[in-house]
Amino acid sequence: MTFDVEKIRADFPALKSGLAFFDGPGGSQVPTQVGQAIATAITKPISNRSTTTLSEKNAEEIVLGFRQAVADFVNADPLGVVYGRSWTQITYDFSRTLAKNWKPGDEIIVTTLDHDSNVRPWVQAAEAVGAVVRWAKFDPATGDLPTSKITEHLNDKTRLVAVTGAGNALGTRPNIQEISKEVHKTSALLYVDGVHLSPHTSIDMKAMGADFFGLAFYKIFGPHCAAIAADPELLKTLNNDKLLPATNNVPERFEFGTLPYELMAGCIATIDYLADLIPGGIGSRRQRLVHSMTELEKYEDTLFEYMESEIAKLPGITLYGHAKKRTPTLFFNLKGFEGAAVYKHLATLNVNAPAGNFYALETSRALGLEDKGAVRAGLAPYSTIDDVNRLVAGLRELTK
Repeated sequence: MTFDVEKIRADFPALKSGLAFFDGPGGSQVPTQVGQAIATAITKPISNRSTTTLSEKNAEEIVLGFRQAVADFVNADPLGVVYGRSWTQITYDFSRTLAKNWKPGDEIIVTTLDHDSNVRPWVQAAEAVGAVVRWAKFDPATGDLPTSKITEHLNDKTRLVAVTGAGNALGTRPNIQEISKEVHKTSALLYVDGVHLSPHTSIDMKAMGADFFGLAFYKIFGPHCAAIAADPELLKTLNNDKLLPATNNVPERFEFGTLPYELMAGCIATIDYLADLIPGGIGSRRQRLVHSMTELEKYEDTLFEYMESEIAKLPGITLYGHAKKRTPTLFFNLKGFEGAAVYKHLATLNVNAPAGNFYALETSRALGLEDKGAVRAGLAPYSTIDDVNRLVAGLRELTK
C-alpha cells in the first residue's frame, strides 16, 4: 500500500494550525491517539506498580507494555529496556556508572558529529577518573564520518566508543554495523545515540551490533521522555548508584523513583501508531514496524531529494554536509543573513525552520560556524511537497 500522507496528517491536531513544520529534528508533533492514551492512563485507577490491586496492576501493565514496545521498535530484549526522563539524563547516568570501571590511562572515543549529550557526559566522566578522550572527527567538506576515523583511535586501552546513529545537524549516518565490528575486536563497548536516526528508518540494534542504543519519544510523535536498550546480561554487570531500599533487579535498578505511567502509556501508543502507519500491515508489531518504517524512509527520501535540489538552486545558499547516507535533514546558511534572521522571516510565513547549533556544538565549530550554527530544516512523516514549496518560497523572498 502507498504512503498516504494526507491520512497521516489528519491524525495531528497541530497541523490544523496551518504551520509547515521543519523542526522535527528538535521534536515532532503528536497524533490524537497518543494524547488519548496519556489521558486515559493518568485518569484511570493507578498506584505504585504491583500485582494485588487493580490500580497496581494497571501500573504494572503499562511498565511491562512500555518495555515490550521499545524492544519491538529497536529489536531488543524487553528486560534490557530502561526508561529515562531524557536522552541527556540517561547518558549522564550511564556515563557515571560505566566510568566506575575506568582507571587513569584508559581511553574513550567520542565524535565531532554528535549532539553534545553523547559527548560531554563521556568527556566529563573520563576527566573525573583520569581517562583519555580521543576525538573521531568527521570531514567538514562532505559531512561523512568514515569508520577509519574511529578505528585509528582503537586499541586495547579503549573502554567505550560513543557515536551517533545520525548527526542531528547534518543528518550524516555513520556505518554503525561496520564500526561495531571494529570496536568489538577490542573489549570496548559501543554506545549509540539513536535519537535522530529513530524517526526515519527501521531500527535493529542487534544487526547494528550496538551494546547500548537509545531514542527520545518526542522525536517520534510521543511525549517528552526517552529510553535506552541493552543486553540485560550486560546491565547486570554494571554497578550504578541507587537508593538502598530500591530493587537491584535489572532493568528497574537504573530507573529512579516512581515512573510516570501516563508518559509510558503515551510511548506505547506512539510505537503502536508507527507500527500501523501503513494500513493493512500483517504479522507481529515488530514486523509491522519494519514494514511501516521502511515505507516511511522511502517517502521521506523522495521528498528530501526534491527539497535539497530546490534549495540548492537558490542564490547565496550554502549547504553543509553531503554524506551519501543521511536522514532528511538540511543545515544551511543564506549569504547576507544571520541564521536567526532567516528563521524569524520564515516564522512570519508560518514556516518553522529554526536556526542555531542545536547542541551539535562540535559539529558547528568544525564547520567554521562557531557556536551560531545555521538554519536546519528536517522532514517528518507528515511533511508534504506543499510544505517544501512554502519553505523554498520563503527563502527565495530573501534572495530577491
